[in-house]
Amino acid sequence: MKFVSLFFLPVFILMANVTASATTRSVYGHKPAIDTIIKLDTIKDKKLLKGRKSALKTSENNALQANNDTTKNKNGLKSMVTAHAEDSTKYDDVHQILYLYGKARVTYEDFEMDADYIRVDEKNKIIYASGLIDPFTHRYIGRPIFKQGKDKPVITDSLRFNYETKKGKLFNAASDQDGNYISGGQIRKLGGEDAAYDHVIFSTCDLPYPDTHFGIVITRGIGEKNQIISGPAFLEVEGVPLPLAIPFGFFPKPNTRASGIIIPTFGEDQKLGFYLRNFGYYIALNDYLDLTTTGTFYSKGSYAISTSSRYYNRYKYSGTVTLSYSSTNYGLPGDPSNKDFHIDWSHSQNPNAHPGVTFSASVNAGTAGFFQHNPATEGYNLNTLTQNTLRSSISYGRVWAGTPFNLTVNLSHSQDLTRKTVTLELPTFNFNMSTISPFDSKERVGEQKWYQKITVGYSLQGTNKVNNVPEAELFKSTTLTKRLQNGFEHQIPIGFNQTILKYFQFSTSVNYTERWYFQHINERYARGSVPGRDSLVFDTIGGFKRAGEYNIGANMSTKIYGTMTFKKGSLQAIRYVATPSIGVSFHPDFGDPRYGYYQTAVSDATVPYQSSSQRYSIFQNSVYGSPSAGKSAALTFSLNNSIEAKVRPKSTDTSTTAKKIKILEGFTVSTSYNFAADSLNLSPISFSGHTSLFKDKLNINFSGTFNPYTTLVRDSISNGQIYKYRIPINKFTWQNGKFPTLVQASLSASASLNPALFHPNVQPAAPGSTLQTANPDQAAKLALLNSDPSAYVDFNVPWNASINYSFSYSNNYTNTYVSNTIMLSGDVSVTKNWKVQYTTNYDLRKGQLSSATSFGIYRNLHCWDLSFQWLPFGYYKSYNVTLRVKAPILQDLKLTKRSDYTSNQYYNPYQ
Repeated sequence: MKFVSLFFLPVFILMANVTASATTRSVYGHKPAIDTIIKLDTIKDKKLLKGRKSALKTSENNALQANNDTTKNKNGLKSMVTAHAEDSTKYDDVHQILYLYGKARVTYEDFEMDADYIRVDEKNKIIYASGLIDPFTHRYIGRPIFKQGKDKPVITDSLRFNYETKKGKLFNAASDQDGNYISGGQIRKLGGEDAAYDHVIFSTCDLPYPDTHFGIVITRGIGEKNQIISGPAFLEVEGVPLPLAIPFGFFPKPNTRASGIIIPTFGEDQKLGFYLRNFGYYIALNDYLDLTTTGTFYSKGSYAISTSSRYYNRYKYSGTVTLSYSSTNYGLPGDPSNKDFHIDWSHSQNPNAHPGVTFSASVNAGTAGFFQHNPATEGYNLNTLTQNTLRSSISYGRVWAGTPFNLTVNLSHSQDLTRKTVTLELPTFNFNMSTISPFDSKERVGEQKWYQKITVGYSLQGTNKVNNVPEAELFKSTTLTKRLQNGFEHQIPIGFNQTILKYFQFSTSVNYTERWYFQHINERYARGSVPGRDSLVFDTIGGFKRAGEYNIGANMSTKIYGTMTFKKGSLQAIRYVATPSIGVSFHPDFGDPRYGYYQTAVSDATVPYQSSSQRYSIFQNSVYGSPSAGKSAALTFSLNNSIEAKVRPKSTDTSTTAKKIKILEGFTVSTSYNFAADSLNLSPISFSGHTSLFKDKLNINFSGTFNPYTTLVRDSISNGQIYKYRIPINKFTWQNGKFPTLVQASLSASASLNPALFHPNVQPAAPGSTLQTANPDQAAKLALLNSDPSAYVDFNVPWNASINYSFSYSNNYTNTYVSNTIMLSGDVSVTKNWKVQYTTNYDLRKGQLSSATSFGIYRNLHCWDLSFQWLPFGYYKSYNVTLRVKAPILQDLKLTKRSDYTSNQYYNPYQ
């Protein structure tokens, strides 16, 4: 937008729309007075009709004649005008004036007008409408409100309009036009599409004059079809004029998006100096594509440039692409600058555009330090500043209708910001055939035979992958040639399910996996190396290699029910459900030398040292791994438990239906015994469970692992230091009278509370509150909210509280680790317009708050927002005070005072 457009252009565009809506010529504007037909209500206007029977008879005859006349002259009516009032209707035959009192209404074609008082003067061709003074409250009520076609309604204190000359006046008009509001003053219709404005206030505040909090006062102005000529105009806040004015203006009035300059913001950064932020240019290429380029420049030499493009094709696709680059220097003058870039791309496709074909993109990639060095890019958002990973995905999918086949192709990116490494998959594809029953027939009648229940599936996946590449080496020519890994994996699952003896579910499966690689590794010891200080050399050898493996399994499960009933009290019954499952599985030892998947590297013997050896897989670190070494012939066992209570209905409950309460939704214990292992046959015993309490207000999850074998801990000395090591013993702990050792455990509980949980009467979603019910204007506001969630505060909810508790324990016999934290977040509406938000983590073990603790105070100023964000301590210690306009069109109109974390003594941009 151009420089002046931020201040005045929306005003004139809005006024033009209001003027068009305020033009009441469609009521009587295409007819002479002789053809005016006012249709009186025969019920509500009974007395009037009776008292003026003779006079109205002529009018009714004229109306009937006009209604049946299909050969009207060029100035005749084309539609019937209807008028009625709730209180009374009066018609003056002498002066040809119709008076409508009390919730009066006039309609003609697509024009509608309501007011407490409407007067239609057919002789002088003038229509007048106004409100009335309430005799009890002495307030002005029933203001005229009119609407034409799809235009938005316009409210005025009063209006006067000549429907023949199409000239008139609106007094203290108020209207909403796409989030912009116009009110106060006078709008004088000059005929045609021209209008004159006198002390009209334009604002994003929806309170009509004189309650408007702020706005731009247009003292004089002329609006034409394609241009507006303005006289003096100035800014006014709370009724106080400010010394921000222009003597005149000449502005275009386009009805489409217009290109122009983007106004920058000014300020100072303690490290980078004075800045000119987000100065740029907007280009409206067409109705489907635009381009925004902005730059931020600092007085000490740092800068940032960003280019963003939005594209939209209705019913087909939409998306946004943003490219950003920055050069910042937080050190001393002359120090090397931090060069960073970032790419954002989001693309979505309408599912109905191409049935069976999908395409989507979500790209979030860049250098690890981009957000750290450019915190203002995301508005100093704490979640963005503290994130550890960036992920991207570009996906294409296709389903062949009427067949079991489908294909997905995906390009993905994963970036560790802490280690500054990148993993790329260029690309990964999956071709799948859903399971089919090859021995079944579509023409089968009756139940399936046992062999018709056999199912077969197939999947093929392939990838080209670069794993954990340092950022500095990503774009080197040798990265793809030497570090690229690729391969294919075929999987064929064969299954069979059958119910046995009515209560037992039996299933068996055979799974075959085939892997294809185009390179493998060879390990060897460097010549002359010394055992104990030997060095392994890894050689990558090109050429096709395959690796196949299979496993066989069978499983049987059932359900056992137990119920305990109670004859007295509110508790009616408790039901216990146990789901035991037992199975067997077999997996050959693919580490056997005859398969050729595993080899042994042996060092040369050097006196007085003996040789050493190491076994390895030639597919080590390959994209799909290697076949498993070691034979397995295991018996598996698991037991799932759930407990549920049934409570009798209260005497006041008219439904007389018992209420079910979940006590334990699931508790599973599992283990396995490998008969083929030479020792430690029993695997660790694991358990997990979850439940919800207090009507799903509190969710609890827990898990753990027990080691059933005895483990000894011994001390050793190395380089003058004592360290501990463990020795597992093939002996159960209970043989020594001890319980299995707990080696891992976790517990988490979460609760989210607000008044809606205690008052569960759910109200239907208000129009515009969801994407499904939003109109285009509301959808644009929701998009703005999604781009900056921290800018929105919901004052409709008096309070929110979210509590998350986390406990974890691990024991490797030489060391134990315990984590015990609680996270609190929420908000409280202190008053109708004041809200306090908080987020913190408290370490119960250390007895201290997390450095991510933050507080926010918000004040709703109707059409303005005042916010205060404070991080009281830690690496991101900072505060931020912002006063800004709520309207999306004026998001850059704000006043900010900030002390960001880059001024902290702990900040180090080079870490």
